[in-house]
Amino acid sequence: MTTTARKRGRPPKNTSTHRDTRQILVRAGVELLTEQGFTSSGLDAILKRAGIPKGSFYYYFSNKETFGIELLNSYSAFFLHKLRKHLLDDSLEPMDRIVTFAEDAKSGMAKYQFNRGCLVGNLSQEVTTLPESYREILKEIFKQWQQEVAHCLALAQKNQQLDTQHNCYELAEFFWIGWEGAVLRAGIEQNAEPLDKFIKYFMAGLKKT
Repeated sequence: MTTTARKRGRPPKNTSTHRDTRQILVRAGVELLTEQGFTSSGLDAILKRAGIPKGSFYYYFSNKETFGIELLNSYSAFFLHKLRKHLLDDSLEPMDRIVTFAEDAKSGMAKYQFNRGCLVGNLSQEVTTLPESYREILKEIFKQWQQEVAHCLALAQKNQQLDTQHNCYELAEFFWIGWEGAVLRAGIEQNAEPLDKFIKYFMAGLKKT
């Protein structure tokens, strides 16, 4: 019988465990911040939800500020993927894609009894109390989202669904200003009515005369 001598030094890192722990922290952070915002979401509450000790948190993140940036980047990537899934759906007319996005987002809020809002919207409301670096990140995220909607509206113009007199980027900016307000109001009202009203009147305003 032969035995293999144990190599000296530290055992190799389990990269899968490393990745999983980080993802658990990020997921718990996103969940809590969509419910409560950044300022009121204490680190202890996040760690309790994640089931991870504080020492492990500081292995992955130097402080709450860097953790918050990671949450923003993670949420932005997730949301951008969802947005593109609808706005690039060639099986639907461009204007209908915006409606299906709104319906999907509404279902997502209803799933959690309208207790979870938009992480980007929540942090935007707190921007004056957040690290200055967050402001530029939030602006860039909204810029990306606006570009996606503007592209969809430009396709609607190409398909003669939307009058060419409209400025698609300005309309897209208006959409996100109104949509984020509707998401906030839906959380207050605990129902989808603000979302339904916003999308109804936004779409009505785009109809060709």
